[in-house]
Amino acid sequence: MEITYATSSSPNLSAAAAATMPNRQVKVIPFQHPSSSSPSSSLSVSWTDRWRSSLKRMTWTDWIELFLPCFRWIRTYRWREYLQVDLMAGLTVGIMLVPQSMSYAKLAGLHPIYGLYSGFIPIFMYAIFGSSRQLAIGPVALVSLLVSNVLGSIVDSSDELYTELAILLALMVGIMECVMGLLRLGWLIRFISRSVISGFTTSSAIVIALSQAKYFLGYSIERSSKIIPLIKSIIAGASKFSWPPFVMGSVMLAILLVMKHLGKSKKHLRYLRAAGPLTAVVLGTAFVKIFHPSSITVVGDIPQGLPKFSIPKEFGHMKSLIPTALLITGVAILESVGIAKALAAKNGYELDSNQELFGLGVANICGSFFSAYPTTGSFSRSAVNHESGAKTGLSGITMGVIMGCALLFMTPLFKEIPQCALAAIVISAVMGLVDYDEAIFLWRVDKKDFLLWTITSVTTLFLGIEIGVLVGVGFSLAFVIHESANPHIAVLGRLPGTTIYRNIKQYPEAYTYNGIVIVRIDAPIYFANTSYIKDRLREYEVIIDGSPKRGPEVERNYFVIIEMAPVTYIDSSAIQALKDLHQEYKSRDIQIAIANPNREVLLTLAKSGVIDLIGKEWYFVRVHDAVQVCLQHVQQMNEMPKGADGSTPKKQSSFLQRLWKDQSEDRPSPESEALLSSKV
Repeated sequence: MEITYATSSSPNLSAAAAATMPNRQVKVIPFQHPSSSSPSSSLSVSWTDRWRSSLKRMTWTDWIELFLPCFRWIRTYRWREYLQVDLMAGLTVGIMLVPQSMSYAKLAGLHPIYGLYSGFIPIFMYAIFGSSRQLAIGPVALVSLLVSNVLGSIVDSSDELYTELAILLALMVGIMECVMGLLRLGWLIRFISRSVISGFTTSSAIVIALSQAKYFLGYSIERSSKIIPLIKSIIAGASKFSWPPFVMGSVMLAILLVMKHLGKSKKHLRYLRAAGPLTAVVLGTAFVKIFHPSSITVVGDIPQGLPKFSIPKEFGHMKSLIPTALLITGVAILESVGIAKALAAKNGYELDSNQELFGLGVANICGSFFSAYPTTGSFSRSAVNHESGAKTGLSGITMGVIMGCALLFMTPLFKEIPQCALAAIVISAVMGLVDYDEAIFLWRVDKKDFLLWTITSVTTLFLGIEIGVLVGVGFSLAFVIHESANPHIAVLGRLPGTTIYRNIKQYPEAYTYNGIVIVRIDAPIYFANTSYIKDRLREYEVIIDGSPKRGPEVERNYFVIIEMAPVTYIDSSAIQALKDLHQEYKSRDIQIAIANPNREVLLTLAKSGVIDLIGKEWYFVRVHDAVQVCLQHVQQMNEMPKGADGSTPKKQSSFLQRLWKDQSEDRPSPESEALLSSKV
C-alpha cells in the first residue's frame, strides 16, 4: 500500500490535533481513482455474465421448480411427518371455509353458490403454482366489499349481468397479477406503508360490519362503502326493526367470538377457532328447521354439483372495471404476500413475491373459467392453517377436496342456513381487522405515521374505500418524496482520542476544526434534492455550531469536506450542482474535498469530469485523511504574517487561488511541496 507523508511545524496546534504536531508523521491512504477505460461497459458485461452463468447453473430440477413451485415440497415430502398434519390442517380450514365462502359471497352481492365456486378451483391452482405452503386462498371480506361497491353502482345485484361482471373481474385481476409477477413488479408494494394498510383495513372492517347490519335488524339498508349513508339508512329504517333475527344474530356472534378467543388463548382448544363458523351454521340451521320462524330469512336453494367450464362474458364493460381490478390487485398483494412472507419466515423457507403474484394470478384466471369471483389469501384462514400444523401445499389440496364434497353432496343442507348466521360469521372475521392498537403504537412512536393512519382511515370511512386507498397511497408517496427531497445532512466532528467522525448533534463531545466544515450526506443525490443540499451546505459554511473547536484560529472557513459513504447514487443534475458549488466556492477561496465515495458514484464523477475539476488530490479514502491535509493548509495560512492593524494581507486571502494555479500547472507550490507527496 502506498503511503504519503507530511509534517507540520506549527507550535500552535492543540493536543487534539496531535497528528499534525512537529516530528509526527501524518499518514494519508492514497485514493484509488478509476482507470481511463470505460467502466460502464465492464459493468454491463459483468451483469450479463452473471445472468448467463446463473442460467448455466440451473438444472432440470431448478427449471421444473421455476414453472411448478409445488415441485419444491413434493420432492422433499416427508410422508410420515407431514401427511397427518397436512390432512388435519386442510380438513380444519376446509370446514371453516365452507360457511365463510357463502358469507363473503353474500357480502359481495352474489348468490352463496359463487362463494363455494370461488373456494374450489382457485385452491387447486394455487397449490400448484403458488410458492407459499401455508397460505389459504379463497373469498375474503375486503375483496368482497370492493366487488359489491363497484358492481352495485353499475347494475342491480339481482341482475344476471352483476354475476357476469364479478366473474369478468376475477379474470382481469388474474391477468394483472400474472403480468406483475412476470415483469417482477412485486417491489411496487413497498411504497405502501404499514400505517396506510392498517388505517385502510380498520375503516374497511367497520364498513363491512355495518353493511351486514341488515341481516341483524331485519330490514334492508342502502348499499354503500361510506359510513354516513349506512348510518342514515339504518336510522331511517328503525321502525321496521325485528327482534328475532337480531337476537339470533347476536347469539351467533357471541358464540363465534367466544370460540375464537378460546381458540387463540388456549393452545389445546385451538380447534375451536376453526370450528366456530361451522358451529354457528349448524346451530342456526337446526333452530330454523325446528321452529320455522317467519321473520328470519334463510339462504334458499343452492345448486348441487361442481361448477361448469365457461368463458367470462361482457367484455364490453372491461374499461369501467379497470380501476377496481387494479385496486383489488393491490389489496390482494397486501393481504396475500404480506402474510405469505410472514408464514414462510416462521416455517423456514424462502418465498418469491413475484412467484406468489403469478400463482395468485393463475388461480384467479382459472377460477374465472369456473364461475369464481376474485379471490386472494385470507389472514384468518391462513393463521388457522399455520396453527393447525400445515407443512406443505397438500393442506390446500385437502381444502379443495372438502369444498368439492360440499358442492357435490351437502348443498341441500345449506338451504335452511339463516342469513343472520352468515352475517355473524362475516362480522366476527372482520373484527380482527380493527387495529386500534396499531394507532396507539404509532402515536407513541412516530406522529407522522399516526397522521398517515388517521388520514387513510378517515377518508376510507367518509369518502369510500377507493378514495381512501388513493389518498392513503398518495400521502404515503408524498412522505417518501419529501424525505427523499430533504435528506438528512449531518455536520461531523471528531470523537476525542479517535480518528472517527460522527454527527455533532448525536455526540456533543465531538469537536470540529477551525476553518474546516465536515458534512455527511445520508442519501443519494439526484435532481429532487440538489437544491436542498446546496442550501444546507451554504448554511453550514456560515453558521457557527456549538461544538468545541480545535486547530489554528482563522476568521472563516476555507475547506468543506463532504463524506459520500452513504451516497449510493448521483445523477446528472447532482453533477451540475457540484460543478456550480465548486465554482461558487472557488470564487470565495473555499476548497471542496470528497471523502470515501463508493465505486458507482466515483465512476459517475470521473465520466463527468468532476474529479479533474475539483482535483484528484482532493479525494480521500477517509474523512480523517481529508481533515489532516486541510488542517495543514489552514496552518500554513495561519502562519502567514498579518498587517500592522491585524488584518489579513491580500496574499493570504489568495492562498488557495495560488494553490489551484500551481496544481493546474502540474508543479507543486512552495507551500504544498512540503505537505503533500507527489504520489497523491
